Amino acid sequence: MRLGSSWRWQLSRAMRLALRWCRLCRPHGGARGVGAKTLIYNKLLELWSYSKLLLKSLYFNSLSNSDTLLDCVFEPVYCIVDNVTRWFGVVFVCLVVLLTTSVLVIVYLFVLPTILSTYPLHWISWHLCIGHWLLIMVVFHYYKATTTSAGHPPKDKIHIPSVSICKKCITPKPPRTHHCSICNVCVLKMDHHCPWLNNCVGHFNHRYFFSFCLYMTLGCVYCSISSRNLFLDAYSAVESYYQTSPPEYTFRETTAHKSIIFLWVLTSSVAVALGGLTLWHGVLISRGETSVERHINRKETKRLKEKGKVFRNPYHHGKMNNWKLLFGVEKRSHWFTRVLLPSTHLPNGDGIMWECTFTRRDPMAI
Repeated sequence: MRLGSSWRWQLSRAMRLALRWCRLCRPHGGARGVGAKTLIYNKLLELWSYSKLLLKSLYFNSLSNSDTLLDCVFEPVYCIVDNVTRWFGVVFVCLVVLLTTSVLVIVYLFVLPTILSTYPLHWISWHLCIGHWLLIMVVFHYYKATTTSAGHPPKDKIHIPSVSICKKCITPKPPRTHHCSICNVCVLKMDHHCPWLNNCVGHFNHRYFFSFCLYMTLGCVYCSISSRNLFLDAYSAVESYYQTSPPEYTFRETTAHKSIIFLWVLTSSVAVALGGLTLWHGVLISRGETSVERHINRKETKRLKEKGKVFRNPYHHGKMNNWKLLFGVEKRSHWFTRVLLPSTHLPNGDGIMWECTFTRRDPMAI
């Protein structure tokens, strides 16, 4: 059968086979009936094979497979999830700003006055310096992580090093570049799309993202530990509300009790959840991987292990060197000026050319 034939010819062919099968279905007797049954069975197989071929001719080509078919089936679901995530990113950013602002209001209205009135001078100085330093670092890195583009391959340059062609953008993909279905663009050294930033995490804002996670975790731990005694007192006071003769508290005092409980529960929960995420990304940075590369490298490790080979990450330069590359540390003073203080310096490289630790002979994850 010619795959390039018109669908009308294919349909008429199927109808002719069906008519022939109906003729063979007429009852026959004796040995002639047994032969007729065999012939009917063969014709049914032929009709079934032809039907499958006819069906495949409508959608199949040399580049498609079962994965392509599943992608096509679930494409509407992916589209809905991507659009929902894209629109909910604005909601998540507003939620982060709202919760952070609520913590600051509670600290300045209820926690800080208690510290200034009851703590000795050296502890007051400690809390003022550490608290405001963490606040500046959190606000700075969150703002830069949300507003800084992760970086995209240049579309006007044809002669750039690439490892493949993006099926969505139809443009060359440099090493470590992956397509973000939510932003609908290729991202240099893509780690993941973060809805809490409403932005992709990639080459140019990876440092801002990790620093925000780190300092937000430290800030939540600091608030949780500093307000622990106030939380216990506030919790005992709230429990006394339900006594037979409850103590008389003013509106400001009851508000302070509930606010401090909210502060401690929120900061403790965020410290645990965000701390786990920060620890995981710290492990990936130590290995010289991104979240996307982690999955690819695991598959490559398994594939090469079956062949008796060992996978080596070409972008792993040693744990300390990986951290220096992330933070852009080139000399000792940069640990203070670029890590412990706000800094807008650019990362090493352009995100297109990458220095590998060895010359690869076997296929490796990109």
